[in-house]
Amino acid sequence: MRVTLERSHLLASLTHVHRVVERRNTIPILSNVLIRTDDGQLKLKATDLDLEAQESVPAMVERPGATTVPAHMFYDIVRKLPEGSQVSLEASADGATLSISSGRSRFSLQMLPESDFPDITVGDLSHSFTLEAGDLKRLIDRTQFAISNEEIRYYLNGIFLHTVDGPDGALFRAVATDGHRLARADIAAPKGAEGMPGIIVPRKTVGEIQRLIEDPKAELKVELSDAKIRLTVGNVVLTSKLIDGTFPDYGRVIPQGNDKELRVDKAEFAEAVDRVSTISSERGRAVKLALAEGRLVLTVVNPDSGTATEEVMVDYADTPLEIGFNARYLLDIAGQLTSETAVFHLADAGSPTLIQDAGDGATLYVLMPMRV
Repeated sequence: MRVTLERSHLLASLTHVHRVVERRNTIPILSNVLIRTDDGQLKLKATDLDLEAQESVPAMVERPGATTVPAHMFYDIVRKLPEGSQVSLEASADGATLSISSGRSRFSLQMLPESDFPDITVGDLSHSFTLEAGDLKRLIDRTQFAISNEEIRYYLNGIFLHTVDGPDGALFRAVATDGHRLARADIAAPKGAEGMPGIIVPRKTVGEIQRLIEDPKAELKVELSDAKIRLTVGNVVLTSKLIDGTFPDYGRVIPQGNDKELRVDKAEFAEAVDRVSTISSERGRAVKLALAEGRLVLTVVNPDSGTATEEVMVDYADTPLEIGFNARYLLDIAGQLTSETAVFHLADAGSPTLIQDAGDGATLYVLMPMRV
């Protein structure tokens, strides 16, 4: 194999695919990226057996072929080559090494045979639809922070994507929860998504989708079954296994009768929470919200270091209420709100609170209280 291509094209593709490769692998071939020539292009592919990324870039193919080389080292070499340079790749006659040359720089990497490289078998993908890449990224951005890290309840380690009937037609919905907080976001369901199986997209795949979407206006093709999902945007194809489990009935934890409404300036509230939580212990991070007509007092008590309070003027006209929350969770939710006003729907100190963006009815958050 011998090919020559632009360093910028090669780097962009390696940036997309090399992230899939784990830094530590017990199976040597999984540390490598597959490179293969194909009709005036160079195809790159990487996998961890659960997630696979591939991309094609234009190249001048002098001698076709295929091989694999260590992904992270290959990426680091190309990243450090001068901008605007040309890169030549040539496999040795004995199939042992790949020579990488650019200007006066020369590198030689150990190769493993292409035949050892695994493929994720996709099978039949029952549903297919397209949408703007930015729409999917927005769903992920609004919900990703609530993905659980708990290994026992593995079915919470991802985002639940499914369709539901809405008042104005079908909705494409993303939900994530870790048992302490829940995030739900909707967009209008794209044509072809109706009737799709509910799927749980793993955390790692979610992160790769986020990084993959560089142009929010680009067309994103989604193909899925109850076991796999494949996303195509431009020349990049991301294929992933799905979490094999049942997502809980999240509708049961979304409060319906919370009749106490608090409206507060999002930025002012977030800054106040951040300030008073400075004194909290990392383990607890509990902040008490004391509500009275027209005002909110935030309090943090840490027996080891002291106390902190701050008063914020709010729109609240109901009975006084004291309730505690994890400060980090409050800040995570505030960071997702897009309008200037955050709306809290509360019931009592022991019941979940519903938080919404005054300017975005398609997104809601549920937060469980803490003892304070």
